[in-house]
Amino acid sequence: MEIHPLERLQIQDGLLINAERWKRSHDYHRQRQNIHYQSLNEPGIVEGLGVSLIPAPKDVPSQYNDGRWLQIQPGIAIDVNGNPIVVPQQIDFHISADITEEKPRLIYLVLRYVDPDTLQRKQVSEFETETFRIDEKTTPPDAFEVELCRILLQPGLVTLENPQDVFYPSLNSLDFRYRKIARSRPTAVVKVAHLDTQETKEGNSFANLASLLRYTETLTCTLQGDEQIPRLNFPLLEPTIAINYDLLFVTGSEPLILNVQELANLKSYLDSGGVLLVESPTDAVDRLESILEITESLATPLEDLRRLDKHHPLRTKPFLFAALPVFNQKPMQILVAGGIVLVIGDLSLAWGLDEKLTLPRETIRTAQELGINILNFAWSRKRMTQLRQQTATPVSTKPDALKNIFNKLE
Repeated sequence: MEIHPLERLQIQDGLLINAERWKRSHDYHRQRQNIHYQSLNEPGIVEGLGVSLIPAPKDVPSQYNDGRWLQIQPGIAIDVNGNPIVVPQQIDFHISADITEEKPRLIYLVLRYVDPDTLQRKQVSEFETETFRIDEKTTPPDAFEVELCRILLQPGLVTLENPQDVFYPSLNSLDFRYRKIARSRPTAVVKVAHLDTQETKEGNSFANLASLLRYTETLTCTLQGDEQIPRLNFPLLEPTIAINYDLLFVTGSEPLILNVQELANLKSYLDSGGVLLVESPTDAVDRLESILEITESLATPLEDLRRLDKHHPLRTKPFLFAALPVFNQKPMQILVAGGIVLVIGDLSLAWGLDEKLTLPRETIRTAQELGINILNFAWSRKRMTQLRQQTATPVSTKPDALKNIFNKLE
């Protein structure tokens, strides 16, 4: 996308103010405010907007007296563009979905800002109230919608229920777990992919990686993991796909064997700023030797993290590590070769809850903090590498919704 500077009206004596100039002058301040909000904050609910079950209103036809009436409470939300959505009073709403499939289906209740300029009006008043829409959908909310609640609805004429446990809502009950709250935007959103081998397709490594990304947001306010974690095949067959990710994670004990083309694909990914995180057990000698061969082929020899600068980001950002932790009574080792990070030990096993629930809290937290340091290293390396690369067209890191704002100012 092209980046255009903002333009504002130059005021001088004798300037003729017509409707177009007046509108553009006000649009400038409005769009400037929206850009500021988008740059520093994320959309969501500010206050109120609860959803409760109510009896059918008295004036509705009898066929709609079906136990599917909701009442949206007053409140305020802000959408992805930074537009405030103000619901000033209670609104009754009927869920009309008719599930024809055999399986239950998710129904989403969403709120959307409506610009008065987009409305068709029979007459124009001096002041126009900004308004909103409430929709019932069977597809997830888009970027411009704010979710109020969702319902996993069964087929047939079932009635809605209040959940007995709000953390584990049952079928046909209101689910508030996915409501987003307006908040500050994290500095970095790390994009990670899991590399599948024949060995890891049956294991828990993907779930452990997902746990790390989920808890990253809780443990640090500046870093957040992308919710989408694709599973790519190892070796890298499509370098153009992998280049979109800050970090690729592969674990296991089998050797990593690459042919000439696969090695070139890996080099292309690393040269773009990406990081390959390889985990290996301490006793997997063949695997460790194969990784050593890969790094030598790339002319980036492995170096022990303990011998690197004591302020290396893997040791200090955002969490400080003097000595590396010990997991399962085995000392952890980290070796670095350019964009390849080799972890020798069972680091990922402690990123999530083990099935027997035997890991102590200190072990889990230490593993997660070290994992977050690796995520931060990958994100920082990718961004700083891209800064030195020339691009054919200007590139923006702003959200897609910001593109619409700049286009309006052309």
